[in-house]
Amino acid sequence: MADDSEEEVVLHWLVSRRWGQCSLLDEEPEGGVFGSIPLCLNATGKDTSIAFTKIFVCILRSSFAFCRMSLGTFDCLLSSLRTVLTFMDTNMRRSITPEERLIVTLRFLATGNSFASLHFEFLLGTLTISRIVLHICQVIWEQLRETVMPQLKVDDRLRIAEGFNVSVQFPNCLGAMDGKHIRVKKPPHSGSRFFNYKHHFSIVLMAVADSNYKFIMVNIGAYGSTSDARIFSASRMGERLRANQLAIPESRRLPGSAGPSAPFVFVADEGFAMTHHVMRPFPKRGLDVRRCIYNYRLTRACRYLECAFGILSSKWRVFLSSIQMDPENATRVIQACVVLHNFTHIHEAFSSVDLDEFPTTTVLDLDRTMHKRPGTAGIAVREIFADYFLSPEGSLPWQRDAIHGSV
Repeated sequence: MADDSEEEVVLHWLVSRRWGQCSLLDEEPEGGVFGSIPLCLNATGKDTSIAFTKIFVCILRSSFAFCRMSLGTFDCLLSSLRTVLTFMDTNMRRSITPEERLIVTLRFLATGNSFASLHFEFLLGTLTISRIVLHICQVIWEQLRETVMPQLKVDDRLRIAEGFNVSVQFPNCLGAMDGKHIRVKKPPHSGSRFFNYKHHFSIVLMAVADSNYKFIMVNIGAYGSTSDARIFSASRMGERLRANQLAIPESRRLPGSAGPSAPFVFVADEGFAMTHHVMRPFPKRGLDVRRCIYNYRLTRACRYLECAFGILSSKWRVFLSSIQMDPENATRVIQACVVLHNFTHIHEAFSSVDLDEFPTTTVLDLDRTMHKRPGTAGIAVREIFADYFLSPEGSLPWQRDAIHGSV
């Protein structure tokens, strides 16, 4: 075994796991996925940490789906967290390595497997795995949140607006805003607070995304029964927006337009109240061509957040089923996934989503809409955008064909 290649090491490990035997040890090896190879290699005198690194590298090279990120990204993530994840060995036992702590957590987030299932895969105690997962999720949020979701300045907002103008021809757009219901098990003695309009229990991930499918602001943990408008209004995002603390650039004229200046806005669906800086579509009743075109253009911008939610759920498949945790711990899991979504986006090559695959002629019909009368300032801003999208300076060649049948 001393001269064996990494591939032969992996083959030996796979055979021993498949048939329950190991040619280098008389007894069955301990330590699960990452313990069997180090024990096998101990017979040759190799260091266990080196053996763990080899098997881990081979697994990541052979299967990107194991932890939903490349080896380089994992190395960068591990180096950012290693100090916090390193614990002291004692005379009674060796501490679990930072590598194994992180890979157990990523495996849980990538698959949504139960802790009992991960116990058979890693041969760690179920309670140990649960504590590791919750601790790592909290560490990821606390250590990396400011790095991947920094406090935006005016220049950053302008770059985001330029991205939306180039991608979907919606100028002065600071981001797409919406909420996503994350299924959780029913908390005891919670009544109907977490029961949402989709008839399951959930907590809400309220987020704002840019034109690169990255989350720039999030609010996590609201009751599933609460509407998007109320969640946003009560969130720190909403409070800072009302207090003018979000570093929003000064109003300016829309590109090529000689009309009045338009403020920078967030785009949202009908579930949000319209304000000076939040745009939503026109009601569906009595739509003319001008209003249909405005709804079409706004919906194209809103899809970036819907796609970001889709990418999040596709990569971190813990969201594909109900999270079997109480709301507080489920919030930690969601926080970690949001940070990892941005982290992998920054460190890996990203293939853009084909937005043409999604329908754009209509806006989602939401029964949870709060039918509040929009403010005068919001109505005036929406009229500016509606007029611009119909003008020669702001119209698109295909927009009338796109709304065909909606009028």
